[in-house]
Amino acid sequence: MGFMSQIGGLLQQYSGASAASPPENVERDFQQVAPQVPQAALSGGLSEAFRSKETPPFGQMVSQLFGQSNGEQRAGILNRLMGAVGTAGLSGSVLGGLSSLMQGRTPITPDQAQQVSPDAVQHLAEHAEKNDPSIIDRASEFYAQHPTLVQGLGAGALALVMSRISQHR
Repeated sequence: MGFMSQIGGLLQQYSGASAASPPENVERDFQQVAPQVPQAALSGGLSEAFRSKETPPFGQMVSQLFGQSNGEQRAGILNRLMGAVGTAGLSGSVLGGLSSLMQGRTPITPDQAQQVSPDAVQHLAEHAEKNDPSIIDRASEFYAQHPTLVQGLGAGALALVMSRISQHR
């Protein structure tokens, strides 16, 4: 039995859902659905939410998730973002401090990641998106592995994620 036959009824209410008027129980529904869907479906929903004009910009959303993450999760997303930017792209006042993390040491460790501010991550994510728009897909794949964190994006973003999952076959 596929995941859609198990939770299809619940997901029907998210067909065409918008961030502006999310269903009342979206957080609870997401908790129920996320463990049952393929990671690819969750990742696709996250990509859509990250790219949507109805949600905050990608950099802001990643910064928010980063602020709620443990050291290992912080290191995971930082390594992906740094890979999209490269050390040559780490200039400027906010991003310049990140280049010291890359001094011959890759990947960034959880201890190093704990020293990075969510504000710096927002700027890094914005820069990474401009440099390599596919970073949104890689960030989505990463966060699909951590659905508990995704709940922190808020009802509007979760409604878009659930809408996309409802379309997954």
